[in-house]
Amino acid sequence: MNEFLDILVDIASTPAILVALIAVLGNLLQKKDIATIVKGGIKTFVGFLVVTAGAGVIESSLAPFGEMFQAAFNMQGVVPNNEAIVALALTTYGTYTALIMLAGMAFNILIARITRFKYIYLTGHATLYMACMIAVILSVTGMNTFNLVLFGGLALGICNTIFPAIAQPFTREITKNDSVALGHTGNFGYALSGLIGKYVGNKEKSTEDINFPKGLSFLRDSTVSITITMAIVYVIVAIFAGSEFITENLSNGTNSIIYSLQQAGSFAAGVFVILAGVRLILAEIVPAFKGISEKLVPNAIPALDCPIVFPYAPNAVLIGFLTSFVGGIVSLIIMVFTGTTVIIPGVVPHFFCGATAGVYGNATGGVRGAVIGSFIHGIIISFMPILLMPVMGDLGFQGSTFSDTDYGVAGIFLGNLANMGGQIAIFSGIIAVVAVLIGLTIFKKNSRAKSVSE
Repeated sequence: MNEFLDILVDIASTPAILVALIAVLGNLLQKKDIATIVKGGIKTFVGFLVVTAGAGVIESSLAPFGEMFQAAFNMQGVVPNNEAIVALALTTYGTYTALIMLAGMAFNILIARITRFKYIYLTGHATLYMACMIAVILSVTGMNTFNLVLFGGLALGICNTIFPAIAQPFTREITKNDSVALGHTGNFGYALSGLIGKYVGNKEKSTEDINFPKGLSFLRDSTVSITITMAIVYVIVAIFAGSEFITENLSNGTNSIIYSLQQAGSFAAGVFVILAGVRLILAEIVPAFKGISEKLVPNAIPALDCPIVFPYAPNAVLIGFLTSFVGGIVSLIIMVFTGTTVIIPGVVPHFFCGATAGVYGNATGGVRGAVIGSFIHGIIISFMPILLMPVMGDLGFQGSTFSDTDYGVAGIFLGNLANMGGQIAIFSGIIAVVAVLIGLTIFKKNSRAKSVSE
């Protein structure tokens, strides 16, 4: 039984396999020929592996940058890193996490089926991480296993439905249709960035239309501009960190400047690979998903990982990362002077989440929206972990914590319910949210029926 459960969890938490199976199922439900079914499954599978490989290249190039930054400015504190905190939590809460994850995916499909929120969350590792956080928070209340899995799964299903929904009005601005949604753990922050862009920016002045002088027109190529910008950032931090630290601890003796340039190029290569993988996935998963929506969940929309929006605004990706990181640095300075827990800017979350916030801010507010939206996003993902840590039990005192906004929103909500009224408050809060989703669906149907009758 445990071995079968492990296999299910491995499939569900491996996006390449999970989404490939979804593509195969979608084509089967449409009664496509064998060639189309096989092609759709394999190309989706390979596309996700390409995106994963690109993400791995970016993360490996950003890891030394984080160490260089801490050495350059002699900073110690908590580093938000989803992978690190989940690795710690799974040693104690692994079984609960697995059961909540599987229950959560089932509840996501059920909620999408009975409400107007038709989002099917397909980012397996993000689902696993959210399930892990929910398991930790609910375990602190002393729930028995059945209630923990039932209400934990329901909470996860709600998160995987609501968060794509709140970002969808802005996702639609980016993609110009409803064929795909965003399934990532920073959707609250992205929606906020899109909202900020709407009120402070001008979408007519897009980051993708930045006018470079004629002699600098080569900077319109995103690979070139990303490489040059990141090279400048890496070299500046390397100078402050000192060549001795880099050659002894990071570069295996390679000159610190040469090493920095190499990491900057690797970063740009990772972005290039991600963009290629995303195009491959979208070409297969969106048509295949038509079968799911026709048979299982009418009008279902696949919610996919954040790099899915990168091809729509590559310049905003770079601008969003840099301004989000600046927001993290400003937050760090405020924390030092106010004497709170110090959150060291996590380069990986500031890239993936900050870059995505930049794309959302640009969609509604152009350059100004991308800059201001991502900057505020950087501040939010710096201070939100401070509020989340106290509700995480013993894990709240580790040297790492969850970083993205959706962890903060869901964790602080559940944690405060637990602190106020224990298990009863958790039960009541979760059921109330489900009731609201069903109520909004009924209200929408009644409004539509009334408008038709008039």
